[in-house]
Amino acid sequence: MEKKSFVESGNLPTLISAFLYFDVSFMVWVLFGPMTPFIADQMHLSATQKGLLTAIPLLGGSFFRPILGLLADRIGGRRAGLTGLTLTLVPLVIGWHFATTLWQFYLIGFMLGIAGASFAVALPLAGRWYPPEHQGLAMGIAGAGNSGTLIATFFGPRLAQQFGWHFVFGLALVPIMLVLVAFFLLAKNSPAMSAPKPWGKYAGLLVQADTWRLCFLYSLTFGGFVGLASFLAVFFHDQYHLTKVQAGDVTTIVVLSGSFLRPIGGWLADRIGGYRFLLGLFAGIAVGLMAVSALPPLVLVVPILFVSMGMLGMGNGAIFQMAPQRFAAEIELITGIVGAAGGLGGFLLPTALGALKDLSGSYGIGLLCFACLMLASVLLLLEFGVRWKSTWTAAALNRTMVFSYRGFRRASAPETVLAYDADSAGD
Repeated sequence: MEKKSFVESGNLPTLISAFLYFDVSFMVWVLFGPMTPFIADQMHLSATQKGLLTAIPLLGGSFFRPILGLLADRIGGRRAGLTGLTLTLVPLVIGWHFATTLWQFYLIGFMLGIAGASFAVALPLAGRWYPPEHQGLAMGIAGAGNSGTLIATFFGPRLAQQFGWHFVFGLALVPIMLVLVAFFLLAKNSPAMSAPKPWGKYAGLLVQADTWRLCFLYSLTFGGFVGLASFLAVFFHDQYHLTKVQAGDVTTIVVLSGSFLRPIGGWLADRIGGYRFLLGLFAGIAVGLMAVSALPPLVLVVPILFVSMGMLGMGNGAIFQMAPQRFAAEIELITGIVGAAGGLGGFLLPTALGALKDLSGSYGIGLLCFACLMLASVLLLLEFGVRWKSTWTAAALNRTMVFSYRGFRRASAPETVLAYDADSAGD
């Protein structure tokens, strides 16, 4: 049977609505990042408190993603998305009118995690419409909604400086309401959507080692991207003494690559295999972060971070090319679980960077630790590949790992490998 092109094989209005939903949700989710220098000056926060303030929304996203994923599985992605957008309005209203103390900021930040949970709805809603050979690109396009970071980092500091940071939360209500209307009109559930899974399916995923392997990898790529995106405004303001607006602008430049290269990561993973692609990306990210940990002049830091964030963004796309191949029947569930791991990784990174800054007096120590973790993950990924070789189906191997018994190469047709066995996958 002749394969359809990308445009012919899916539903473009739903893909657009999924992108918009994730885009404005991501904008709101990381809003504390560019706002923290303003709040910190007003409340005289330590580096640890700054790190925690930027990290709390990411923890909230990790908490709410499985919940929204379960909701999407039960009532459909369209209705779950409408619910998520509506609930996102609540913390914005509180931040606009009522927040005055640090504990209130922490509460608002945790509630903003509902916006971060959009990941568990937007990606499977779009991905369900597309066949396996186009899922990497489709989910990459939907996932490129992390470009909402650019809106937050570029416009947030300017508006906060002009009108006060409270006003920024109020103004953020406008794009959320506009996308709520667009999502209502454009989004449709795929006819390929399966019936709600019995509760045993959720437990079944959590006891499989492949679930945790994908979670670990995504906690590094997405956690690294969103954690740095949230914290870099603080980093540039404190370390390089940029103004709040300048710090936001430089952060926007750096984040730009990761936001728009995510679909490229999915597209490349479709063609050369997500596994092999990740090996190269992890090694490159480790080298880049090691260079940044030396805290060189700003003229060097910006391009190095630009490239490193681009590789993190492409890594996100590569992992979500792999996940639906391995867990095709549980796509909503696995994206929620893996996405939660990404949010947790994002929470830990700025928290650690702030705490290590207070302990050591330098942001370089925290960045070096993250670089070493990425380097160690290259070795772990090689070990994962050995196990996947004997447990994944031939079709999944050909699409994601480019792996066969005769070596690393692109197979023209499925080769003889062991079929997936749920018992052996738990090893």
